[in-house]
Amino acid sequence: MADYIVELLNVTKIFPGVKALDNVSFNLKAGEILALLGENGAGKSTLMKVLSGVYTKDSGLIKVFGEIVEGLTPKKAQDLGIAIIHQELNMCSHLSVAENIFLGREIVRNGILAQKEMNAEAKKILDSLSLDIDPETIVGTLPVSKQQMVEIAKALSTNAKILIMDEPTSALTAKEIEELFKIIRKLRDEGRGIVYISHRLEELRYIVDRVTILRDGQFIKTMDFKDTDMREIISLMVGRDIKEKYPRIECGVRKKIFEVKNLNAGRMVRNINLELYEGEIVGIAGLMGAGRTETSRAIFGADPKDSGEIWLHGRKVTINSPADAIREGIVVVPEDRKKYGLCTKLSIKNNISLPNLNRLIMFLGYINKKQENIMSQTAVDNLKIKLTSADANADSLSGGNQQKVVVGKWLANNSKIIIFDEPTRGIDVAAKVEIYNIMNQLKRQGIGVLFISSELPEILGISDRIIVMCDGRITGEMLASEATQDKILELATKFETKLA
Repeated sequence: MADYIVELLNVTKIFPGVKALDNVSFNLKAGEILALLGENGAGKSTLMKVLSGVYTKDSGLIKVFGEIVEGLTPKKAQDLGIAIIHQELNMCSHLSVAENIFLGREIVRNGILAQKEMNAEAKKILDSLSLDIDPETIVGTLPVSKQQMVEIAKALSTNAKILIMDEPTSALTAKEIEELFKIIRKLRDEGRGIVYISHRLEELRYIVDRVTILRDGQFIKTMDFKDTDMREIISLMVGRDIKEKYPRIECGVRKKIFEVKNLNAGRMVRNINLELYEGEIVGIAGLMGAGRTETSRAIFGADPKDSGEIWLHGRKVTINSPADAIREGIVVVPEDRKKYGLCTKLSIKNNISLPNLNRLIMFLGYINKKQENIMSQTAVDNLKIKLTSADANADSLSGGNQQKVVVGKWLANNSKIIIFDEPTRGIDVAAKVEIYNIMNQLKRQGIGVLFISSELPEILGISDRIIVMCDGRITGEMLASEATQDKILELATKFETKLA
């Protein structure tokens, strides 16, 4: 049997009212990439937080490099060579690359920060990863892909032998993912053990050696990746076969309810014209930086328009702010749900009622608690939101259920046009299907859906019609039944010829 550099044996972790980990065992070898898989809420993040010292286990055994470890803390885990790279990058954007790499471990000589020495050491680490990044560059000016690399360099600066990567590709383009995979393979070949958490199952075949699956806080199975397939992995993750990955329904031709004419907003929204029909899902495809999110923000009034018109039910509407859009029934489920879609420190109930206070406020400004309870319970029931209590904070929910809360607050507002911006990013395969079913539910109700996604299979699988953007412009439009990935990619790379 191979020697393990990490062993967790029969680990249990209990939070009030929830057994997050139930007698879970897990192991990692040196020089391997192990995928840790499971639905949102399966216990993946909790298990890794136990290993990295963020959470204290309630029972079980932890062994690192063959030695039993007790009283594990983040500092002790770091000293043991364990580093975690979170999905939401933990960077100080106003500091330089070198300052971020050595944050909390600054090199000081005679009471003075040794900036040149830190820059030189940072350069060595970056060079070892074949990264062309200036250590004096301010991190906030780097693209997300480069910030991801800086996080890896930071982990290596602590001499980490065990790297935990949580959804490292969720905000990267295909080319950036390829570069990241080269670095991950290099780290594996150096003998480091890597735990790779991802919901993008199609990525696994490029880098993964073994797979460990959790479900509902319990260990299900560990297997060599070469001995399994995607159908088995998904079945083990969700506990059942998902027969239809992209469920879709047909609602027939209906009347036009929404139109954008000659919309311009800055450099990334240029002369946008689009239509949306009652009960139609229109997918908006394009590469990162194509202007899709910027277009949704301009429509919603979050960013100022330079020119253009928005028509709803044959009537021109004025939208200068999100409040104007919400009043007209035009809403956005944003890409970053935690930052822009939820107040995570408020209850689930409060999040649902917040944009609907005009319907809940009584005489003298009091909130009608009975109506608020009915409103939140209706959203919970209709969208099948899994929760312990509607009074729990929104950050207690899994990613998929947080997404449902964002949808729920807009449905309670009787919205007519819903724009989904990357709605399935960072959620598991079963939760994705639930989001698609919610879109179909909206479709049946005659609500128009604009659906922005970087995942071409889901754009093709769920949309009725597809609009492709590149360089801030619409470069093509087609029925989903006539579309292919090749056609979409051709239009998504139709950049303007810029003369020198």
